[in-house]
Amino acid sequence: MNTPHNVTDRWRLQRPIGSGFGAASTADDVLADLDLTGMTALVTGGASGLGLETTRALARAGARVLVAVRRPAAAEDAVRAALPAGLHTSVELHGLDLADQGDIRTFADGILAAGRTLDILIANAGIMACPETRTGPGWEAHFAVNHLGHHSLVNRLRPALNPAGSRVVTVASSGHFLSDIRWHDPHFHEGYDGWLAYAQSKTANALFALHLDTLGADSGLRAYSVHPGSILTSLQRHVPRDQQIGQGWMSEDGVPAAGFKSPAQGAATAVWAATSPLLLERGGAYCQDCDVAGPATGDDMLVGGVKPWAADPEAAARLWELSAGLTGVDAFA
Repeated sequence: MNTPHNVTDRWRLQRPIGSGFGAASTADDVLADLDLTGMTALVTGGASGLGLETTRALARAGARVLVAVRRPAAAEDAVRAALPAGLHTSVELHGLDLADQGDIRTFADGILAAGRTLDILIANAGIMACPETRTGPGWEAHFAVNHLGHHSLVNRLRPALNPAGSRVVTVASSGHFLSDIRWHDPHFHEGYDGWLAYAQSKTANALFALHLDTLGADSGLRAYSVHPGSILTSLQRHVPRDQQIGQGWMSEDGVPAAGFKSPAQGAATAVWAATSPLLLERGGAYCQDCDVAGPATGDDMLVGGVKPWAADPEAAARLWELSAGLTGVDAFA
C-alpha cells in the first residue's frame, strides 16, 4: 500500500497512469463494465448538475444512492426525471445543510442509527463566487460549506464507511490555481474576494482527501480529489451571464466554449476515482480527465494539472488540524 508522507514522494506519484478513459468519457462510459449491485453510495448535492449525473450513473450501475441535499422535496422531480422508472427506488433523498454543523450531526447520526454501510462517499456539493456570507460562528461560507461541512460529514460517518474497502472522493477544481490556504486569514475577515474564497476551498478539498487517505488507508479507506473539468451548471448561479460571456465561458447565444464538458463528462472523473482499481496504489491523488493529474505546468485552468500547494502532505496535515479545531470533529484522534 503506497501512502507517501512527504512532498517529494507525493509529487512523484502525481502522474497520469493511463486509465483508458479521457476528457470526453462520460460517467456511463466509466461504469459500463462495472456492477455496483449491493454497494451504497452517498452523494452530496446529488440532485443537480454534476451531482445529478453522478447519482444517475451510479444508480444505473446498480448502486443504491443516498442523495443529500438542502431541500429534498424540491429535488425529487429532478431526480425522478433523470432516472428510468425502474431505478427510482434505488435513490433516496435526504435533507442536509452543509453550512449547519448541527444539521450535519443529525444527518450522520441518522445514517449510523439505521446501520447503513457506505462503500462510496462523493463530496460533490458546493458553492462558487458568492457574495460575502457568514455561517455558524462567522466562518466564510465557501470554506464552511465546501470544506468544513464535508470534513465534519466524513468524520462523523467514519463508522459507516465499509472497513472491507470504501472510497471518499472530494470534488475539487482547477480553481485551486488561484489560492493556497490563507493560513493568516482563512475566513477572509479582511479583503473578501469571492473567487479567492472559492479557490481556497478547492485547495482545501484536495488537501482534505490527501490527509484523509493518509489516516484511513490502513483501515480500508482510500480518498481522492478530482477536477471535473469546466462545465456550465447551476454552480455558476452567482456569476452574471454577461460576465460568463466576457470571460469566454460561453457565446452570446449560450453555447459553451471549446474545452468545456457536458455534465455527463464532468461527472466521469468522480465515479472513476470512486471505483477504479488502478488507483489503489495512488491514494490521495488529485485526478482529472479520468486519470491521475500531472503537475500543473502553467496557469491555464482548462489545461489543468495540480499546483504544489494542493498536493503537499504537510499542508494537508496542518489543514486537518485547523479543521478539527474549528469543527470539534476528528474521528482519527
